Amino acid sequence: MAILTKEEAKKIIDKVLAFSKADEMAVTLSGSRTGNIRYARNSVSTSGVSTDMSLAVTAVFGKKSGTSTINEFDDASLEKTVRRAEEIAKLAPENPEYVPMLGPQTYLETNTFAESTANIDPDFRAKAAFDSIDPCSKKNLTAAGYMEDFSGFTAFGNSKGLFGYNKSTNVDFTITVRTADGLGSGYAIHDYNDVSKLNTKAATEVAIQKAMASVNAQALEPGKYTVILEPAASIDLLQNMMRSMDARSADEGRSFLSKKGGGTRLGEKLFDERVNIYSDPSNLEIPNAGFAAGGGGGGGGRFGGGGIDGRPQEKIAWIENGVVKNMTYSRYWAEKKGVKGTPPPSAFIMAGGTQSLADLIKGTEKGILVTRFWYIRAVDPQTLLYTGLTRDGTFYIEKGKIKFPVKNFRFNESPVIMLNNLEAMGVPTRVGGCLIPPLKIRDFTFSSLSDAV
Repeated sequence: MAILTKEEAKKIIDKVLAFSKADEMAVTLSGSRTGNIRYARNSVSTSGVSTDMSLAVTAVFGKKSGTSTINEFDDASLEKTVRRAEEIAKLAPENPEYVPMLGPQTYLETNTFAESTANIDPDFRAKAAFDSIDPCSKKNLTAAGYMEDFSGFTAFGNSKGLFGYNKSTNVDFTITVRTADGLGSGYAIHDYNDVSKLNTKAATEVAIQKAMASVNAQALEPGKYTVILEPAASIDLLQNMMRSMDARSADEGRSFLSKKGGGTRLGEKLFDERVNIYSDPSNLEIPNAGFAAGGGGGGGGRFGGGGIDGRPQEKIAWIENGVVKNMTYSRYWAEKKGVKGTPPPSAFIMAGGTQSLADLIKGTEKGILVTRFWYIRAVDPQTLLYTGLTRDGTFYIEKGKIKFPVKNFRFNESPVIMLNNLEAMGVPTRVGGCLIPPLKIRDFTFSSLSDAV
């Protein structure tokens, strides 16, 4: 599938809107090509490419709406989809929280598309897999990895003159390396818009080192420890926190940002003063679409969710010097509260320091290095307490050096408490479409041991 240009996409959207008999109509047109290669036990198991292009039409009569989708683009099919959406809308119940569609908006121009990623072919995927498998085979280690590349576009418009367009690319790579006896495991993860930044061999070397170093893990007593969390470990907890910054949930008393007795904690200092978290769609390392949208073709980032919102994405501070500066708003809740309101970001950036991961380890008298967490589950949404397990490389640090591998732990911790127990931060790196620094945290709670590797 060829990625439609802005002009080609607008021509189709305008044609669809011309068929409308509804009070309001919105159209979203998206297309993508997704390629992948997967391997396990040092052998490729699957590889392929899928393409897709689809169009969604939402018709509105008063506060009733209906949506129909199609992947055929001749005039008769387009008109049929419009009529179907209108039929559904007339049968639908009224939505008391419906907000009229936006008119024209101005969006930031962001560079989310890289030709290098769009041009990935089967030979490239095979070479990327070989560069990961080969060093493992030579050391009698077992590799299991997955690489997925995406290129696509999203365009949207409505009967009030709103129009937006963005094309984007992304590549994700994960690798797990196990020792022959199954007692050692290492992991690495990378994602980029531009695949020329990806080096699967270098990533695999990191996982190899961790796998070989994690054999013969020793058990430590559960308790509170100083930890160094690599970005792959802290990303899930931080993403869960950022997804919980919804103003409505806070206003209705269902959030960690709710104040006892009513009101929200907007403007309060809830974190260590060194905590600064913001979003910026024009950031060169994690560029995203200039409009609020879900993941995939909308922009390069996967943090946001849902369909097209249409509001502009701008640089915005969420937490500044430990103070909650902004919350996210749906259009309905922003209108109800009489505020401008901000949509959820597609991705976020946590400012860090200048130290490397090695520097953080060197400056630690006693602690535990955590490669990543998994199987994370919510315990208490109002305190953001989560539980989960360490995995793929957990190590004891003493006097600035890694002394020995330790058995995995179950943790019970809240990112709010975690960011109040901050001791140091390293240089932010990209993970999960965000920029996250390695974090040194005191009094991190490990509640029990796990026999899993």
